[in-house]
Amino acid sequence: MALSIGIVGLPNVGKSTLFNALTGSNILAANYPFATIEPNTGIVPVPDERLHKLSELYGNAPIKPATVTFVDIAGLVAGASEGEGLGNQFLSHIRSTNAIVQVVRAFDDPNVTHVDDVHDPKKDIDVINTELVLADLQTVTRHLPKLQKEAKANPKLVSKLSVLEEIKTALDSGTPLFANSELLAKSQELSGELQLLTMKPIIYMFNLDEAGLDNTAKQTELSKLVAPAQALFVCAKLESELKDLDENDAAELLESYGQHESGLLKLIHAAYQTLGLQSYLTAGDKEVRAWTVKQGATAPQAAGVIHGDFERGFIAAEVVDYNDLIAAGSLTAAKSAGKVRTEGKTYIMQPNDVVEFRFNVSK
Repeated sequence: MALSIGIVGLPNVGKSTLFNALTGSNILAANYPFATIEPNTGIVPVPDERLHKLSELYGNAPIKPATVTFVDIAGLVAGASEGEGLGNQFLSHIRSTNAIVQVVRAFDDPNVTHVDDVHDPKKDIDVINTELVLADLQTVTRHLPKLQKEAKANPKLVSKLSVLEEIKTALDSGTPLFANSELLAKSQELSGELQLLTMKPIIYMFNLDEAGLDNTAKQTELSKLVAPAQALFVCAKLESELKDLDENDAAELLESYGQHESGLLKLIHAAYQTLGLQSYLTAGDKEVRAWTVKQGATAPQAAGVIHGDFERGFIAAEVVDYNDLIAAGSLTAAKSAGKVRTEGKTYIMQPNDVVEFRFNVSK
């Protein structure tokens, strides 16, 4: 499955700077509101050292990593859902993403303009969440009369209508659905139909200055603002410097700030965890590749990510643990050591699985 993440936030919080750092792009990142006019999209390979080691094992076979698509959306302001600023016209772009990352300014700099001249992370978060709620409320309000009419003719739709009415009540109170886990779980049957913004998992990325990267007290305070959602802490200025360095120099610079991962890695790990995703591997002389699946996916479901025919005609999966394969030095040696096993349709995929699927599709 393809992973896509929408980057949202107020103007001038560092969204475009972070987008450039995450994707290696060079879009305009200016010190004025609405520098981003069109949504910018970047596709980024997911760093995975396992692929390089497997490539060596298979004669330097070409590597095809899993990817993440980032979409940088114009800054939202209060009233965006009603057409204020430029954010409203881009809310539709958030609907197509798997998750939302809200970038929140958490640094003080008089030289960087704030959209309302007041820097308050809690207020900024509330503004964005309110606009997402209001946009969802518009969607629900449009959909509700139609479902009410259909439910009168079809009693099977009564439970669905009840859930939609609960959603409207929550949104009317200003509560985003991601803040109500019980209602969110009940709402899944409506997710594809409505594509509500606040049904999407949300990750908060606080943009700090360099000094804030090791200020645990400040980070704890910011985390409390968004709990139980995940909170990440990055410095957009530092991330911008990292993108122009080679791997060793970048690691050295990160280490000098007490950091062990780049913002890209932090965000990818958080997204995989939040969305319940994992990667499995395929390897051979032609290519070494990572595939993204849901945690708990069965072998046939994982095969279907490669091609629908693989799932329909699934026979078996030949599986070896990545560490066992590397230790053995070859697939043949791993087989001789009894490390390769054959799994059937009920097998639950594991993150370190290196797999070859066997399938048969009748004409």
